[in-house]
Amino acid sequence: MTARESFDLAVVGAGPAGSVAALAALRAEPGLRVLLVDRHDFPRDKSCGDGIAPHVLEVLRPLGAADVVDGWAPLTRLELSRGSRQVAGAMGRPVHVVPREVLDARLVERATVAGALLRRHRVRRVVAADDRVLLDDGLEAAVVVGADGAHSAVARALGRTPAGQRAVALRGYAPTPPGRAERQVIRYGERRQPSYAWSFDRGDGWSNVGYGELVGGADPPTRALLLDQLEELLPGSVPQGRQWRGHPLPLSGWAWGGVQPAGPVLLAGDAAGLVNPMTGEGIYYAVATGAAAGRAAVRALREGAPGAAGDLYRRDVRRLLGRHLHHTWAAARLSRSPTVVGAGIDAAARDRHAFDALVELGLGDGRITRRLATGLATSLLTKRGAAT
Repeated sequence: MTARESFDLAVVGAGPAGSVAALAALRAEPGLRVLLVDRHDFPRDKSCGDGIAPHVLEVLRPLGAADVVDGWAPLTRLELSRGSRQVAGAMGRPVHVVPREVLDARLVERATVAGALLRRHRVRRVVAADDRVLLDDGLEAAVVVGADGAHSAVARALGRTPAGQRAVALRGYAPTPPGRAERQVIRYGERRQPSYAWSFDRGDGWSNVGYGELVGGADPPTRALLLDQLEELLPGSVPQGRQWRGHPLPLSGWAWGGVQPAGPVLLAGDAAGLVNPMTGEGIYYAVATGAAAGRAAVRALREGAPGAAGDLYRRDVRRLLGRHLHHTWAAARLSRSPTVVGAGIDAAARDRHAFDALVELGLGDGRITRRLATGLATSLLTKRGAAT
């Protein structure tokens, strides 16, 4: 029989969720034997909006990794629009735009400096056997974290592939025009709701630009259509754009607990179907659930009960994101109506609190506040009254 390499914790996928899981575990228990595997070498590119909300840094700061945004200019202004409706204002806290090629490599470095063993390997087989989890033919661990993205091999092995709605997005980089400098710009489209194009200024003369929409119906979006929609909403983005990459987004639903089974295998980030269904943002969910997974693994190992990790982790994520996921699900449903999207923009333009609540709901762990709901209702009633 071939000898197996044995670890306390194996993390599959070295993106933000996986690297932070390894880092959080090692911060809690420095002597832990942690394996971090990914099918790619780093640095590597990844399709993403690249926006790093302040909520992400709140998770990374206690882990000593908030400096991953160093050297990238903070953005303080956000512009939202649909047709002639528009609101622009200063966000309560700055956002950074850091290419994933940079961010992910920095997080991997933090994890390896803390003690994780990084290995290039594509995991195809995951089997929970007795008190160990077997990975392919030569690896085993007491606890495994699946952080291997939207096409997670770990989730498939568990029979827990997220079954919620999916979106698709196409991202590139284009020179930043003067009118979009020093800001995040989001322009909602007309084709399918919710859908929008974005331009996020990196601060180095280039912007992350892209377009995304729900997948469904008889006309799934093609690459050509996504580029056409981006150019229609943000003229000038496509001709000089480069590094175009598409990516599926497994959107979060009303509740999440059913995705995570009991046992020693945990799912984090995209692998757990955790992507904001209103905005497509996933980095906060990735680092937040990655940190929770790493800490839950340590608690279970300390208790000598690795099989308890799943229950510990599920409770932690529900406590962290449960109510928020209910609110983002409701907001995403509402935003399928162009009328509601327009009313939301009007409400945010009238009321600073509504503006701030939308930012929190879309980028972090916010909720539909009473003021936001009241402002939305007022906008809808005003529009209805004007039409009669």
